[in-house]
Parts: sequence; C-alpha cells; structure tokens
Amino acid sequence: MDYQLLLLTIGVSFILAVIAAPLLIPLLRRMKFGQQVRDDGPQSHLKKAGTPTMGGVVIILAFTLSFLKFSVINTDFYVLLVATLGFGLIGFLDDYIKIVLKRSLGLTARQKLLGQLFFSAIMCFLLIQNGHSTAISVPGTSWSFDWGPWFYYPFIVIMMLAISNAVNFTDGLDGLLSGVSAIAFAAFALVAMQATSLSAAVCAAAMIGAVLGFLVFNAHPAKVFMGDTGSLGIGGAIGAIAIVTKTELLFIIIGGVFVIEMLSVVLQVGSFKLRGKRIFKMSPIHHHFELSGWSEWRVVITFWAVGIILAGIGLYLNKGL
Repeated sequence: MDYQLLLLTIGVSFILAVIAAPLLIPLLRRMKFGQQVRDDGPQSHLKKAGTPTMGGVVIILAFTLSFLKFSVINTDFYVLLVATLGFGLIGFLDDYIKIVLKRSLGLTARQKLLGQLFFSAIMCFLLIQNGHSTAISVPGTSWSFDWGPWFYYPFIVIMMLAISNAVNFTDGLDGLLSGVSAIAFAAFALVAMQATSLSAAVCAAAMIGAVLGFLVFNAHPAKVFMGDTGSLGIGGAIGAIAIVTKTELLFIIIGGVFVIEMLSVVLQVGSFKLRGKRIFKMSPIHHHFELSGWSEWRVVITFWAVGIILAGIGLYLNKGL
C-alpha cells in the first residue's frame, strides 16, 4: 500500500483544519456558541465557560474533503463515510439544540439513540450487500468464530453505539480526545494497511490530519472545543474502521483509553445506584485525577502515554509492526 498517499492525506487534512479553524472560531464567538460548564466539575473549568464549541465542524470538514479526494470509491468507502458523517450529524444537532436553542440537554437520549441506530442500520445494509464476513477474530490468536448474520450485525450496531459514546465521554479536557484519537487512528491506519483496505487507511489518515490540525487550537488553554459534532464523528469513524478491517475486538486494546473512560462512568453510576457510594471523585475518570490534584495538562499527557502504549500492544497482537 502507498505510504506516500497516506502521508499526503494526513498533510492535506491537517492544512485544511489549520486554515478552517481560525476562520470558524471568530464566527462561533460572534454567534455566542459558547461552552456550558458543569457547576459540580473541577473549579478550574469554570473559566472555560463561553469558549467557542462546535469546533468539530472543522474536523468533519477537513476529514471529508481529504477523504473524498484520496480514497478509492467502494463499499468500504460508503460505510466509513456514512458512519463518520452520520454520527457527526447527530452530534451537530445535539450541539445546535444545546447552544442555539438553549436546551441544556440537547437531543433527548431516545432521539440520539434512534439517530445512531439509523446510521448503523445503513452501515449494516451496505456491508450485507457487499458480503461482509461475519467472523470475528480474537487478537493475538489464530482463533475466530462466526456468529452468522443474525448475531453479528446486532453486535456491530451495539459496538457502534458503545464506541461513539465511549469516545464522547473522553472529550472533557483540553486536547485530551484530539491527542488520544490521533494515536488510535495512527494505529488503525497501520492495521488497515495490514488488511490491505485502502479506504480504511485513507479514512484513518484523513482523521489523523484533521484532529491534529484541530489540536493546534484545542491544546491547553483551548481556544475552541469540538463538542459532540467532533466526538461522535470521531467515534463513528473509529468504529467503522474496526468493522471494515475485521478487527472488531482489537478496538478494546487500541481504543483502551476510551474503554476505560466508559467503564469509569458505568462503574460510578452502578455503584451509586446499588450501594449509594461513588467509586471515583468524579467520572469520567479523567476528572477524578483532576480532583485528586493533578494538573489538567498532566492528566492529558498521561492519557496520551497510555494511549500510545495500548496502541503498541494492539499493533503487536495484530502483527501490524
């Protein structure tokens, strides 16, 4: 597979994001598309109130233009595009309702779920039409099992819902999700090359450039936040890449930071409902470390490092190196 094509895709996507962000940020500020901050969160976050959000539009725009330019057109291409733009659209509507219509909760849980199910169903239809394998491989082994279509497709729908929400939970600190997702996409780009899936590799490369370009403006202190527009779009892309490359279970390792973030929320809610006690000072877990005295930048760097280690383990198990 052509490494130069992937590097070119990263470069073009990065430049597009770096150009688009300074144009969008003043517009978002003038339109008062500002971030709302939780009163029960770390006190250091109160000064972030009013910082422009919905910056995920930059990521989606840079990704889309570079992906359309450099990817081959096949079924995988459409699956990846539907997942990224579809989930990104759900995030955009959620952000728009929260910020413009001043409804603090945005889309209802049911509305968001129906949207995610709708775009996941389109993905499944495209995969079925293309004769997508329903076998699932266990990372690091030669063992695989075939659930058949009646179990496999419900599984990947649940997988898309879980991944998109796990990625969304990770978006809570300046540069955290941008950096962690860039690492995960880099690993999946190598996985896609190993699987000889050019569309998935270009998708990952386009996302690497987009999130790194966005990170220029999202690193601490952030000038803009991505909002659900970016986080759900990123989650859709990662999930679709794992499905297209037939590395569904490998996400648990490469996307381990996202899994940890989601588990911390599940454990916190479960513990409080069952025992009336909280496990963490605050969830998702990155806030726990902040409330334990870590600086925001220390938490972000640590999570990036964990992401790199887990990506390396995932690539080793996938024999991607």
